[in-house]
Amino acid sequence: MTTATELLTDTLPDNAAKHFCVADIMTTRVVTIDMDDRLTLAKEIFDNVSFHHLLVLDNDKLSGILSHRDFLRALSPNIGTAAELIRDTETLQKRVHQVMTHNPFTIASHCDINIATKLILDHDIGCLPVLDNNSIVGIITWKDLLRAYYVK
Repeated sequence: MTTATELLTDTLPDNAAKHFCVADIMTTRVVTIDMDDRLTLAKEIFDNVSFHHLLVLDNDKLSGILSHRDFLRALSPNIGTAAELIRDTETLQKRVHQVMTHNPFTIASHCDINIATKLILDHDIGCLPVLDNNSIVGIITWKDLLRAYYVK
């Protein structure tokens, strides 16, 4: 895992907005999945929630992220259609670790949201797990950042 502090050795521009720290806008209720779980479990979760990222654990430590996009890419496009065959439904038997993003970028809760924004934009990612002392304390997504920057 690469942390924001390790990655960003240069400073943000002087004109960068300094509104909040990550802890102010992150989601603290995260859903995790084990890296050896099958995609059937991920499907059940994604079918019943409105978010798009599951944090993947290995021995209670963050190991990766399974995005809804990663999940869909791993499945046969015939699932749920008239053309569905047994081999199509068998794609749901893959393990999470086979399709997840390994070694995700992370950020600490005390970091400025401009750092989170820069990481998300520079690396074309949808979220950052928030870790303090190697423990998951939340998740911040591009939607969280848009909400924070939006001024009514």
